[in-house]
Amino acid sequence: MAQEIPYKIYLEESELPTQWYNVRADMKNKPAPLLNPGTLQPATLDELSQVFCRELAEQELNTTDAYIDIPEEIQSFYKMYRPAPLVRAYCLEKALGTPAKIYYKFEGNNTSGSHKLNSAIAQAYYAKKQGLRGVTTETGAGQWGTALSMACAYFGLDCKVFMVKVSYEQKPFRREVMRTYGANVTPSPSETTAIGRKILEEFPGTTGSLGCAISEAVEVAVGTEGYRYVLGSVLNQVLLHQSVIGLESMAACDKYGIVPDIIIGCAGGGSNLGGLISPFMGRKLRGEADYRFIAVEPASCPSLTRGKYAYDFCDTGKVCPLAKMYTLGSGFIPSANHAGGLRYHGMSSTVSQLYDDGLMEARSVEQTAVFEAATKFARIEGILPAPESSHAIRVAMDEALKCKETGEEKTILFGLTGTGYFDMVAYQKFNDGQMSDYIPTDAEIAASLAKLPQVD
Repeated sequence: MAQEIPYKIYLEESELPTQWYNVRADMKNKPAPLLNPGTLQPATLDELSQVFCRELAEQELNTTDAYIDIPEEIQSFYKMYRPAPLVRAYCLEKALGTPAKIYYKFEGNNTSGSHKLNSAIAQAYYAKKQGLRGVTTETGAGQWGTALSMACAYFGLDCKVFMVKVSYEQKPFRREVMRTYGANVTPSPSETTAIGRKILEEFPGTTGSLGCAISEAVEVAVGTEGYRYVLGSVLNQVLLHQSVIGLESMAACDKYGIVPDIIIGCAGGGSNLGGLISPFMGRKLRGEADYRFIAVEPASCPSLTRGKYAYDFCDTGKVCPLAKMYTLGSGFIPSANHAGGLRYHGMSSTVSQLYDDGLMEARSVEQTAVFEAATKFARIEGILPAPESSHAIRVAMDEALKCKETGEEKTILFGLTGTGYFDMVAYQKFNDGQMSDYIPTDAEIAASLAKLPQVD
């Protein structure tokens, strides 16, 4: 007799991961190396250590160790809010009338309201271990800045956050949570850095982008004694830390005999998506199982579906290392009307390589359709989802409706990265009928891509 699946599946404390999983170790085609922006040669450990904590730089370059121990102090912190539940969406299945089985991994059960805390606490730990005074970072929608401010408060570190200006203005409550935890929050681009002033001169009145904010944060980090820069997505080290999402999901699935056919994640820089799919992707790469992976991105910032796979700067100010990734160009700035998050111009080099190798799919969705799905999910499942997460919800619902049409009983797993309680301005616009969709033209994307650096 089949084991009954509960609404929420929690692992026991003894079943929590004690190691992160590094999917690059199992990849036949490794992600291309980061390049020094001055020499265009692969960045060395010493060079990366001038920007990042040294142990994090080591993790960034590690392509051989499949498993890396999670320090006990980080494991202890994780236990304050992990394990995160794997939820069977029985109510959503019923409402859709689908034979599909739908599961979601919910990462919103912490004060930051998102999965970002999984890497924030790790990066703060290594900064403290190195004896640093503080860290700098950027944040878009605010989840990462919130998570990092919490982690820095825990370890007694100073935290300087450059927040994309449009989000700074639209999401004041996230800003205030950061300040409550002791962070200094600056709207980006700003007049406080040389790069910020240059961007403002070149793009007067700009509402900012993650690329702009990264440039400012890096400038302050490298110019301030005892500080390093930390990033909430894109980097290999971040996907490594976020693998706890996929490891817990896989353990819960194995415990109850659940075999996902389709695994779906929202895709901005790649942290949630990479973390969720990595252990499952590892099984696929080793020939142990097969899954269909779908990355979902906004139609207004479609790096995977309309970008170019090439070396590009990770930031608008062009001071960071170059990464080979699917990109829209480091100068690409999403429209100010885009409220759904996932605003980064490029995609994780690891995710990009997996996509380029044909191991996963990508789909772009318009934000009105995303918020329609978010509203329906909130009313049916009782959780107000983050706009970013709702991209995955949209496609999970679409795939479940396809099963309704075909009669196939597929099992769908998606990542619910966090809650949307600080995103009410966006929900207000949707509820008032004031939300619109903007899709960049081919000409706009081509103009941005024309400025890509020339790398042999």
